[in-house]
Amino acid sequence: MLDSGVNDLSVLDLLVSAVLLLDDEGSIVHANAAAEDVFGLSRRQLLGMPVCRLFDEAEALQQSLREARDDLFAHKILPLSVTRPGVDSMLLSGAVVVLHGQPWPMLLELRETHYRDRIERAEERLEHADANRELLRNLAHEVKNPLGGLRGAAQLLQAELTDPRLTEYTQVIIAEADRLHGLVDRLLAPHRVPRVVTLINIHEVCERVAALVMAEYGAGLKLVRDYDISAPELMADREQLIQALLNIVRNAAQVLAEQRRRGQAQIVLRTRVARQVTLARQRHPLVLVLHVIDNGPGIPESIRERVFLPLVTARDGGTGLGLSLVQTIIQQHGGAIDFDSRPGCTEFRLMLPLNSQG
Repeated sequence: MLDSGVNDLSVLDLLVSAVLLLDDEGSIVHANAAAEDVFGLSRRQLLGMPVCRLFDEAEALQQSLREARDDLFAHKILPLSVTRPGVDSMLLSGAVVVLHGQPWPMLLELRETHYRDRIERAEERLEHADANRELLRNLAHEVKNPLGGLRGAAQLLQAELTDPRLTEYTQVIIAEADRLHGLVDRLLAPHRVPRVVTLINIHEVCERVAALVMAEYGAGLKLVRDYDISAPELMADREQLIQALLNIVRNAAQVLAEQRRRGQAQIVLRTRVARQVTLARQRHPLVLVLHVIDNGPGIPESIRERVFLPLVTARDGGTGLGLSLVQTIIQQHGGAIDFDSRPGCTEFRLMLPLNSQG
């Protein structure tokens, strides 16, 4: 139960859901921090605004508020959506709650419809990633030993051969053994912990990656920056974060080959700060969310559930190690990675705790 003291309203900022306190007319008298994030408006801008103006379902919400004022219910759930310029429509579950004995007659609580699904999906991927890493370590070590013996035997055999036509075969064996050895090293490389942890500005990381990708794929590609310049710095391994982000943005640029030929390719780099987010089974007051959005063909449905597994790729010539490496780096920083994909829009979200010490 809410206390009538104004100072006690600060506890609402600890909630992951957006909360709006309303007067009898349905105007906003208080908004918590999560509500500012949902609507992209400051608390000062929200105060006094008729709440129905914020939603696409204004009429349905207005009817629910009238019923609440008439004491026809104490608690009602209804689907709502918010559309902001330049931002995808957000689907929300809205709970209208009647408050008795409080200065505010009504409360509207908002939660993103797919929020719980995303958390559960990230937790499941975290568990799978841990198991996969252990399997890969064991497998890689088992493969490296016979590879060394195979290469050594081929070298000895090559030294004994005098026919150049036969030495071509031993050279193929040696070259392929070296290629497999390099692949195994790349499989093992991500499993080290971050080595150089410093306070970094995520937008400097974004700009470094943007410069690299535009130099390589700039023709026909538009790169849009949508930064929250108020985002705090975070403790992280700068070079590893550059590598992680570069892998995702470069992947996006590569799958946009057809769009680039037509001059219609677009990648959006967006940063936001989210509050009260659970990552790796731990609640964090502040989390940096880095979005990478492209207008490509989307990830094939056949590999979506396996996209972070090593050696899984839908691209000709791809190694399938890029996203596996990204996931490992982000998880080593206490974060998580998630994505949504459909034809015409793929969005990866890198979530990093801002209170992390690496």
